Amino acid sequence: MSSDPGIREPGSIVLASCYELGHQPLSLAAPAARLRHSGFSPRLLDLSQQAFDAELFSRARLVAISVPMHTALVLGIRLARRVRALNPACHISMFGHYAGLNRASLIGPIADSTIAGAAEAALVELAEGLGSQQALKVSGLSTIDSSSEPRIAKPDSFLPDRTGLPGLDSYVSLQTEFGSRRVGYVEATVGCKHHCLHCPIPPLYKGRFLAVPKVRVLGDIRQLVAMGAEHITFGDPDFLNGPGHARAIVRELHAEFPELSYDFTAKIEHLLRHRELLPEFRRTGCRFIVTAVESLSDRVLFNLDKGHTRADILEAFELADRSGIPLRPSLLPFTPWSTLGDYLDLLEWIGDSNLTGNVDPIQLAIRLLVPAGSALLGKAQFEPYRRDWDRKRLCWNWEHPDPRMDNLQREVSELIESDSAPRSSPQDMFRAVRERAYQRADAPPPEWIPGTPPTAVPRLSEPWFC
Repeated sequence: MSSDPGIREPGSIVLASCYELGHQPLSLAAPAARLRHSGFSPRLLDLSQQAFDAELFSRARLVAISVPMHTALVLGIRLARRVRALNPACHISMFGHYAGLNRASLIGPIADSTIAGAAEAALVELAEGLGSQQALKVSGLSTIDSSSEPRIAKPDSFLPDRTGLPGLDSYVSLQTEFGSRRVGYVEATVGCKHHCLHCPIPPLYKGRFLAVPKVRVLGDIRQLVAMGAEHITFGDPDFLNGPGHARAIVRELHAEFPELSYDFTAKIEHLLRHRELLPEFRRTGCRFIVTAVESLSDRVLFNLDKGHTRADILEAFELADRSGIPLRPSLLPFTPWSTLGDYLDLLEWIGDSNLTGNVDPIQLAIRLLVPAGSALLGKAQFEPYRRDWDRKRLCWNWEHPDPRMDNLQREVSELIESDSAPRSSPQDMFRAVRERAYQRADAPPPEWIPGTPPTAVPRLSEPWFC
């Protein structure tokens, strides 16, 4: 095969991101480093912050679109169709977690190839194959629709290359009582050792996780600090999958940058199992921890295979309170098994525990999302509620047995979206949602006297967690 040098020209490869929770996209910076090391000159484009460049896409030979989450997938498909109409000869690849979950529907009508899992080495392989004029249909480093065990690439030590991306001022910030701080985003691990049925990670990683080399994590943090980062978000599905790895990283981070703060995500059961680490996390700059509470109903938690109970949740919040680290719960209040009583119970716990400042209002409206490849598909507890495939939203529709719950979810979503202006405090929004829920229950809400936190609970300016 003759070599095609055109694939190595600047702009011949475009790495594009549409949405990554308000963070500067690490999903572009990581493969950019490998591609540039291999002699390619990719252009990075974050369409959540940068305008669509028709000229750039019209002359690209390879466009790789990052789809690490569901919202990114929906937006990424729109981008792929736009690129295809503009440049029919271009090879379009979609990479990231949701590229693996949706491979069957993406290959052909939307994309020429998909890459699931870490994409760095596979994108180099793809670019080199196109440069050799090989007709490639790259399945990537792992696929979930294969009978063989998925092969998960071990993270390498290449420092992510963020050249060409907007600066950190364009992205999410940490909001505190003292003002805002610029945020940098890194990952210390990939995958997860757990099998929560509603989570999109287990179908690909099957209970495995891999540590990103410490030299890469700390090196990337140094780069971000040089760019102005004052706070670091560890975006791992669960930072405490590898507690020793996590501890070593934050110790070195704090020793080198004592004023740098950070946050991470961890399961309730990990917070309990590694409770001895909480005081050290506090001393080394942890400002808050995101934890997937989901529900206070033991029935719902069992059906999701969450690995914790209501009692565990209450204990974890007590531990965190004693350690001085606020927990910011992510919630899943609307599932086929959640009752209206469960929802009211959740609201009363938030109110009585003075947690209105810890809960982003959007969390009160989250409805179970069942994407392609979900571990819930085929499960006896879910199948009676499953309906048709939603081609627009790219997920399975389901119907609650109590119509009041579906109606309440829509009402709460509309309430939050319409009233979430800066003038609405979390307490004001919580009170409005609580009143609406009790209206649905046809009962007067018990008297609620909100507590007054001594200081504002730190949070990121982007309220979505996943």
